[in-house]
Amino acid sequence: MEIDDSLYSRQRYVLGDSAMHQMAQSSVFLSGMGGLGVEIAKNIVLAGVKAVTLHDTKQCETWDLGSNFFIRKEDVLSQRRRVEAVCPRVAELNPYVHVDMSSSALDDNTDLGFLRRYQCVILTEARLSLQKRVNEFCHSQQPPIRFISCDVYGICARVFCDFGEEFEVFDPTGEEPKEVFIQMNFGELFCKLFQDNPGVVTCMDNQPHGLQTGQSVVFREVGGMVELNGTSRQVSVLSSHSFAIGDTSQLQPYTHGGFFVMVKTPKMYRFETLERQLCDPRVLTPDFSKPEAPLQIHAGMLALDTFQEQHSRLPNTGCLQDAEVLLKLTEEVNAALKSKASVNTELVRCLSRTARGILPPLAAAVGGLASQEVLKAITGKFAPLQQWFYLDAIEVVKPLQPLSAEEFSPRGDRYDGLRACIGDSLCLQLHKLRVFMVGCGAIGCEMLKNFALLGIGLAKSSGEVCITDPDLIEKSNLNRQFLFRPHHIQKPKSTTAAEATRDINPDLQVEAHLNKVCPATENIYNDSFYSSLNLVVTALDNVEARRYVDSRCVSNQRPLLDSGTMGTKGHTEIIVPNLTESYNSHRDPPEEEIPFCTLKSFPSVIEHTIQWARDKFESAFVHKPSMYSSFWQTHSSAEVVLQRMQAGESLEGSFQVIKLLSRQPTQWDQCVAIARLKFEKYFKRKALQLLHSFPLDTRLKDGSLFWQSPKRPPTPLEFDLKDSLHFAFIVSTARLFAGIYNIPYSERDLSEEAITRILADVKIPEYRPSEKVKTDETAKKPDQIKMPLSSEEERDAIAHLEQAIATDRVTPERLRMSPLQFEKDDDSNGHMDFVASASSLRAIMYSIEPADRLKTKRIAGKIIPAIATATAAVAGLVALELIKVVGGFGFESHKNCFFNLAIPVVVLTEPAAVKQTLIRNNIYYTIWDCWTVFGHEDFTLSDFMNAVREKYGIEPTMVVHGVKMLYVPVMPGHSKRLKLTMHKLIKPSVDRRYVDLTVSFAPEADGDEDLPGPPVRYYFSPDGETP
Repeated sequence: MEIDDSLYSRQRYVLGDSAMHQMAQSSVFLSGMGGLGVEIAKNIVLAGVKAVTLHDTKQCETWDLGSNFFIRKEDVLSQRRRVEAVCPRVAELNPYVHVDMSSSALDDNTDLGFLRRYQCVILTEARLSLQKRVNEFCHSQQPPIRFISCDVYGICARVFCDFGEEFEVFDPTGEEPKEVFIQMNFGELFCKLFQDNPGVVTCMDNQPHGLQTGQSVVFREVGGMVELNGTSRQVSVLSSHSFAIGDTSQLQPYTHGGFFVMVKTPKMYRFETLERQLCDPRVLTPDFSKPEAPLQIHAGMLALDTFQEQHSRLPNTGCLQDAEVLLKLTEEVNAALKSKASVNTELVRCLSRTARGILPPLAAAVGGLASQEVLKAITGKFAPLQQWFYLDAIEVVKPLQPLSAEEFSPRGDRYDGLRACIGDSLCLQLHKLRVFMVGCGAIGCEMLKNFALLGIGLAKSSGEVCITDPDLIEKSNLNRQFLFRPHHIQKPKSTTAAEATRDINPDLQVEAHLNKVCPATENIYNDSFYSSLNLVVTALDNVEARRYVDSRCVSNQRPLLDSGTMGTKGHTEIIVPNLTESYNSHRDPPEEEIPFCTLKSFPSVIEHTIQWARDKFESAFVHKPSMYSSFWQTHSSAEVVLQRMQAGESLEGSFQVIKLLSRQPTQWDQCVAIARLKFEKYFKRKALQLLHSFPLDTRLKDGSLFWQSPKRPPTPLEFDLKDSLHFAFIVSTARLFAGIYNIPYSERDLSEEAITRILADVKIPEYRPSEKVKTDETAKKPDQIKMPLSSEEERDAIAHLEQAIATDRVTPERLRMSPLQFEKDDDSNGHMDFVASASSLRAIMYSIEPADRLKTKRIAGKIIPAIATATAAVAGLVALELIKVVGGFGFESHKNCFFNLAIPVVVLTEPAAVKQTLIRNNIYYTIWDCWTVFGHEDFTLSDFMNAVREKYGIEPTMVVHGVKMLYVPVMPGHSKRLKLTMHKLIKPSVDRRYVDLTVSFAPEADGDEDLPGPPVRYYFSPDGETP
């Protein structure tokens, strides 16, 4: 089956094609259509399994509206079965997945033979006795049916996996093997002296190798010790940048270069049945501040299973007697466990009180993780969970324990399940909430689902959810952004998401905008806008936008909930005024840029050739056409340009523009000819010139070879139209030139026959090597150096322009070019055809293994791999924190999270506490502090300095507004500024109420540096209103 890349492209980068094909042949049985079951159904159908059978026997109730986003009010009124309501809506998510339903009884008397047609069985909302029976059946089959059971009861959740006694995983981590260049410390002398010692490999420039002892690597292009090339060696790690590979003493002496690639080796995992695991569970620990929590929840939830078996019900909400019964059962269960922790009385009582309820975000988070385990079960991709995962949300309910039982009792509405967990007062606070969410992509859709289920921003409570996203829906979004359907393609994300959210909960007040949130839209998202909000949520995919939103939240003292994913990895960050640091408090190291000289002349890995091809696209088809059109918009008359140049005037860009004008094609044949000449230039002459300048035997001053790893000598390519790669380059390049010059062509023009006919008439000039070539490691990009023009070049440019005017080639049409915008997801536009063919040809020229189109597209398009399981999980974890923020809970209640569902690892940590910075004399400030000074029209800089000193007890020494220095004592003339008004110095716009100024303060001792402080907000009027 061919994979639909237009739908699955982002997920393919996570799972790979082998796993995608495996999924497309697998059938899954999923029982239980509550909040957790529907989460799993959504995620695995979006992922693209072959078939899913949804099983449930219950009827829709009002209660379900608060946990199941695919059940509607009319389903409750018509008393439909849950599975009947959910099935068609789940099926809509992916046309490639067959979704059917079953409402037959599944109990202790059911013949389980029907399960043999499934590769994976998932149980939710099932009694423990049924879980054990189904698990035993699945485990006993040959091959075993992969079994997963999961439950969410109130504040506690669990996932259990059993994939059989032998489960082979072909790729435990999913990390892409990287090529690492090496130096080897086992020359001839070394081996003679240390015959028994292993050969030691050291990575160039102390680059970390990322290996673990026991893994294997394959060597390539090793000089001298050629016997290593192509062989696999097991490694023993010595340090982060060196490792041993066994005896190399009998090999030829190492001379230079080489690289290694890690070999992915399959790994076997062994699972025990649920029955055996109950007494001695293997658990994953997500929160190391609570290391005993998984075993404590294990005991509590097993006791809850026993309670249900004994009473045929869950504990009643707020019933103290039921809580004591559950506590006694937990103690009995715990005593029988081989691995045990002390019974957590508080946890068990909270579990008893909330067991009838559900926290939708907890179901989302656990549903994301459980769904990833389903995909592992049917593909063998990524390390499976062994064997239990437990998560609690006790921090959400712990501060609520003093409340009366009445707070948690049902009211007969959709929020009863939530109310049983967090109480009515907190539910009402959620209804009144005014939230701003930036971004309506994958995380945004999941967050809106959580908002709808939690009842955040209800119209009747004067609440509101404001969302904004400038993007339109594309087909590739449908694989993760579950609120969108095929008929929504090319509609705005925000308005479409708002409508879909109201379908889940019609009471929500959702306002949708199509704006970016950036300095240019501060007239819309101004201070009064932020002051009307309770909190801000980011669902963004870039750091720059996050930093900007964070700065606005800090400035306006608003909580910010941030999250992000990359493939199976996810993170959440909770930012609360005066409690935590902000997003801008930490900075990731900048991405390493590929040196220009490497791109230009010395590529060593495929990433270099792909970036080179991408840069060629930008230069030829974006930058030059933009510059050309911009020039002629500024200088509308070619005759005037000629006169000014003849008079010796220098016009920026004129020489490049005239060059483009003089070489401008007017018909398709000329575009093909240009493409052929580009092939000659890029893939033959470049190589010939380099080898002329640096012959293969060139040596450096120290005597070592110039051409040694990682430098690769190029091999000139001879053009061959029969080679599909050569043909693809010619056609795609010609099409792109035709596009920027607005030259029409037909489908017939693209045929091999037509291209062959045109190329037969193309004359390739004889190659003569240049003696003036500068090709070294210090070469800079052309835009980083000003190239002086010779008088000869100036005369040539003037002559070309004169000729163009004389031959009537300067027409309005010819003074216009159409810049392209790189679009990676449209296979019909030729953009990726150009990048893929150019990159592959350059790779072949440098003896680098070419990448397939999929990998080329990911690197060239800077695509972030993505999968629905991770986005569902991060959004659930963020929404749990949202409840705590709204409740005003203390610092110790909040959790940041990092997870990698592939390994799997989940790590919950406290946020970074806000730091207090000492200025002097017990005067401290934090990032959340903003000192204020209220002025008036005649308020001078001197008045400002005095006001700061009098109000805050410290002497200002320097005042800066943005990048403008208002007052620096050592600067000439600045002392005179003290008499000027703040209005005159700052020149605010008419509607500006204030400015934030950076003020430095006098040090304690002369000669010390000035001391930093918080921003000082200067208001232009005494009341802080617009003057």
